[in-house]
Amino acid sequence: MPSRAAAKSPAAARIRRPDPPPPGIVLVRGIIQRREGDYWRLRENAEVESVDYFLKADEIDYSDKNGLAEARGHVYFANLASGEEIWANRVEYDLNNGTGTFYEVKGSAYGKIDPRPGILTTGKPFLFHGNWAEKFNDRYILYDGVITNCDDVKPWWTLSAPKMDIIPNDRALAYKSWFKLRGVPLLYVPVFYKDLSSGARRSGFLTPNFGNSNRRGMMFGVGYFWAINRSYDVLYRPQYFTQRGLSNMIDFRGKPTQHSDFNAYIYGVNDKGRTLDDGTVKKEGGYLMAIQGKADLPAGFYAKGTFNYLSSFAFRQAFTESFNEAVFSEVNSVIQVSRDWSTYHLNFLVTRHQNFQSDQPGDTILIRKLPQVEFISRDREVNEKVLPIWVSWRTSAGLLRRTQPSYQTRQFVERMDLEPQVMTAFRWKDIHLVPAFSVRETYYGSTFSEHSQPGDPLTVSGKNLHRFTQQFTADLILPTVHRVFDAPKWMGSKVKHSIEPRASFKAVSGVKDFQRLVRYDETELLANTSEVEYSLANRLWTKSKDGEVRDWLTWELRQRRYFKPDFGGALVPGQRNVFLSSTELTAYAFLDQARRYSPIVNSLRSQPMTRLGVEWRADYDPLRSTFTNSSITADTRSENYFFSMGHTRVKCIPLTTLGPGEVDHFCANAPSGQVLAPASNQIRGTFGLGNESRRGWNAGVYVVYDYSTQILQYVNTQLTYNTNCCAFSGQYRRLNFGTRNGENQWRVSMVIANIGSFGTLRRQDRLF
Repeated sequence: MPSRAAAKSPAAARIRRPDPPPPGIVLVRGIIQRREGDYWRLRENAEVESVDYFLKADEIDYSDKNGLAEARGHVYFANLASGEEIWANRVEYDLNNGTGTFYEVKGSAYGKIDPRPGILTTGKPFLFHGNWAEKFNDRYILYDGVITNCDDVKPWWTLSAPKMDIIPNDRALAYKSWFKLRGVPLLYVPVFYKDLSSGARRSGFLTPNFGNSNRRGMMFGVGYFWAINRSYDVLYRPQYFTQRGLSNMIDFRGKPTQHSDFNAYIYGVNDKGRTLDDGTVKKEGGYLMAIQGKADLPAGFYAKGTFNYLSSFAFRQAFTESFNEAVFSEVNSVIQVSRDWSTYHLNFLVTRHQNFQSDQPGDTILIRKLPQVEFISRDREVNEKVLPIWVSWRTSAGLLRRTQPSYQTRQFVERMDLEPQVMTAFRWKDIHLVPAFSVRETYYGSTFSEHSQPGDPLTVSGKNLHRFTQQFTADLILPTVHRVFDAPKWMGSKVKHSIEPRASFKAVSGVKDFQRLVRYDETELLANTSEVEYSLANRLWTKSKDGEVRDWLTWELRQRRYFKPDFGGALVPGQRNVFLSSTELTAYAFLDQARRYSPIVNSLRSQPMTRLGVEWRADYDPLRSTFTNSSITADTRSENYFFSMGHTRVKCIPLTTLGPGEVDHFCANAPSGQVLAPASNQIRGTFGLGNESRRGWNAGVYVVYDYSTQILQYVNTQLTYNTNCCAFSGQYRRLNFGTRNGENQWRVSMVIANIGSFGTLRRQDRLF
């Protein structure tokens, strides 16, 4: 059975024998030994051994003058240095020059093993046989040869060729070769190349791939890999869709220096278009680009970044191979040059955030920072007498821009932000109080017009704005109450229950003209507030008889009390409001009216067994007497199976007042701007039996179902059969998002241990 643990590298393939002869010495053995001139006539269990070679046969004639040896009958030859072993009917070999001829030959040799996810590995060597073979130093020429790494009498796969040129631990070439599966010819290759070295790369064509999709038609593709030099390589793969046209993929990698590298990926489709029900043709072609890189710079600076560009969301949904890509509407790019020393962090930043609101052209929100400079200091102790005092700060300055269908700012809007903070701590027994005070000044070079009112069209003016705020926080850490009990047998030997109460106070003042601020990031979400947050965590820790400690159950509740229900006038009734205070508590919006308390945020985690985890998160709103959202997941995994289930529901809460019986009708067709949060009701599940290297049949399925639309949005099923040397996988996928016809995709692949994968099923799309 293929196994990662059993994988043997070429370096480990050297054959070791007890008490080998020293260099320059050749030992001869045999039950019958005769000396005739320069030759030894060795009969019955004849052996000739040097520091690098071992030869054994029924009969051997060996000349210790010129190193020539002729072996006959049950010949065994081993290259002790490189690890290959050969059996033959007759061998003529020159021990001095390392050359020879082998007749009716078969043997084994180890090749390079490159363990990667989705690629089978095995510690078994490659097996070969042929009519005869020649050896020239470290090179073998095999005639009418067959090679495989299956140890069955009838191997699953073989590669046969009239001539094979093999250099162990370097490379193998097969000319006019046929790839056969269970003896049935599947693929003819004029020249087949296999790299056997530990790190070298070679240019060459990739295995052709094919597949089928009901929206793209039959798919045919081929690829070429160009190893430019030791530092750079390029992979180009064109693919033709019979119904849509030609796609092109380029993957360019490089390592310019020892401390820098990059990877650039470009994919595009020249779409012929698809015919809609009304007979019109809709083209959804486009391209995407993804570039990643990092480098160490002089003077302690370092650079890293990711640049992503998507021409249109319609292109992504039409040609994506991934469900996650199809539903993810954001495209983010971040490039930064930074330096860290002591408690300081200096950062030069360029970002581009794009959010596609729909697949219609131009319906996007684009936020750009070009550039932004940040200088940050972590808490630094400046006094330790009487009271400890820590000082920290955050400063930033940059040029920003935001564009969307309803408005746009000018190309470069200035924003400068400065926030110093001082913090101390008080302690009495096990009670800790940590107060902190900060001031913050922010300058904006452009804002919304002063006359803009909620509901009016937004207009951006060049009038600047200064914002000066003050913030006071105090964190109260109370002592943890705990007790240890004898546990029931099904929980372990001991159980520890702990109760952890926490409380914090925050007051922010000075935020004026909140509605005039253009939102770029969380800086503009700061609003006046005076609030208290309190939380209570219950934990159950279990200890088994062998000493293993597990967080068996954790249940935490959090809520905030607001003393300024309207957040200093920033809250606009009847619409969704998002403030920094609310995003710090929960990811779901809940502010559409003035209120004195937040929802109760619930978090429940349990690990009743080592390989089983359950988590439930929910927000309960006392103002509405209902759970506004809920998410529950359960996961378990073992060596031979895996299981995961999850359900997420976000309740539809209208922003307008409705009478009895009107809510359900409204929510069935409500736009996202008229509800507190976009409604959602989805369940997803993953089930699998087996793993990527388990012998025999392995199966898995991944499903996403939307209860709101009653649509099976995504299903992915995979069936894999693993032998001791190869694996066969088939995958069926269906994508359906309601706004377009469902798409059916079929993917197949064959994986040969220690060689690679052939087919259209990509490694990142496999279930295991």
